[in-house]
Amino acid sequence: MYSERASRLPDAVVWTSTPAGAGAGRVLPDGCMDLLWHDGRLLVAGPDTRAHLIEAGTSGPWAGIRFHPGTLPALLGVPAHEVRDQRPDLADLWPTAEARRATTLVNAAADPARGLEDLALRRAAEAATLPDPVLRQVVAALDAGRPVAETADELGLSARQLHRRSLTAFGYGPKTLARVLRLTRALALARRGTPYAETATRTGYADQAHLSRDVRDLTGLPLSRLLAADDGGLV
Repeated sequence: MYSERASRLPDAVVWTSTPAGAGAGRVLPDGCMDLLWHDGRLLVAGPDTRAHLIEAGTSGPWAGIRFHPGTLPALLGVPAHEVRDQRPDLADLWPTAEARRATTLVNAAADPARGLEDLALRRAAEAATLPDPVLRQVVAALDAGRPVAETADELGLSARQLHRRSLTAFGYGPKTLARVLRLTRALALARRGTPYAETATRTGYADQAHLSRDVRDLTGLPLSRLLAADDGGLV
């Protein structure tokens, strides 16, 4: 069972999930990063370039905060590309004492989701580095389907500068981010019943075959099977 709500942090979502059944789960790439709690441990869900499979038999509740693309690395003090396609323990990213204090704070809360919020709010207040305001413009432009080169020009950045800042904030270059965001838009349309050919046209794919290839590459499943699947909660 999965549920979510708006967080007290701007542009973040708090969610909880208890996997149902023994089957493997599938988390799709969406450009976001999450701070996670499970079984008393704190983990970081790095930016995914492909579907992340949750091991079959994983049990017990999860809690998490999903952050808008580009915002969590500044709070963590860790470049996004260092955790790309990974789910490391927070203790592997922070000094031992700091990670232990954070884990104690979350575990002492009335519920883990609230504890994660308290931790993130504290980090936001203490962060020496704030999220780069240009990053929000990058996400908005690419999510609107603007070409990468055009986006860089409008922001006064060279292609190399945009790529370097994207690696730090998003975990991969702007072309990959644009591809992931386009997938998210396409799946949202397809899930509402929009015909596949129309979905492809409206989200910037060359044709339905292009959409199908991209969905399979990024999710590991054909589009029709992906939409029919019930993969459980997100982690």
